[in-house]
Amino acid sequence: MSSDAKRSRARMTGTQRRAQLLDVSRKLFAEKGFDNTSVEEIAARAEVSKPVVYEHFGGKEGVYAVVVDREIQALTGALTDALEQGGHPKVMVERTALALLSYIEASEDGFRILVRDSPVAQATGTFSSLIGDVASQVEHLLGAQFKKQGLDPRTAPMYAQMLVGMVALTGQWWLDARSPRKADVAAHLVNLAWNGLEGLERRPELTQPSP
Repeated sequence: MSSDAKRSRARMTGTQRRAQLLDVSRKLFAEKGFDNTSVEEIAARAEVSKPVVYEHFGGKEGVYAVVVDREIQALTGALTDALEQGGHPKVMVERTALALLSYIEASEDGFRILVRDSPVAQATGTFSSLIGDVASQVEHLLGAQFKKQGLDPRTAPMYAQMLVGMVALTGQWWLDARSPRKADVAAHLVNLAWNGLEGLERRPELTQPSP
């Protein structure tokens, strides 16, 4: 390593070092997950000693907590903004789907961290909690729409979980597939969600009675 590079690292402020360690850790957690990432690896990739990591974050758990919190704030903010803009329910569903896909596109490592250790299909965990929070917001949207269509608004919480879960699982699939383009994925999501909602029956029953 050149002396210039060494001097550059030595001149890092505490804030810059913290940011560097977060960037390095974020990539490692995305690649390997929390359990398979060590403080040694974080320090080695950042080209610092282990005590530097402990000094800034107290250990691997501290770094991970900050990384996850930042990703949750970014994704929650994007989804909340999409919902709070209001408008026709169909447009709101479109914006929400696009907001999730845009986040995945811009923050692939962050989304991998959220779903690697807490996938949407898991009942508990960070990502599941986030999806639950978004579903609570969608619940109000659906409740109002159900009333307009003469449907039972008490079923809105269940349908909100279905709708948000569908979008989140599609996002997980698109994370690796990346085809078709996000606008097309969002359009197909809305096609299923909205056209299905338009044709909802008041008292749906199974075609074949369950045993």
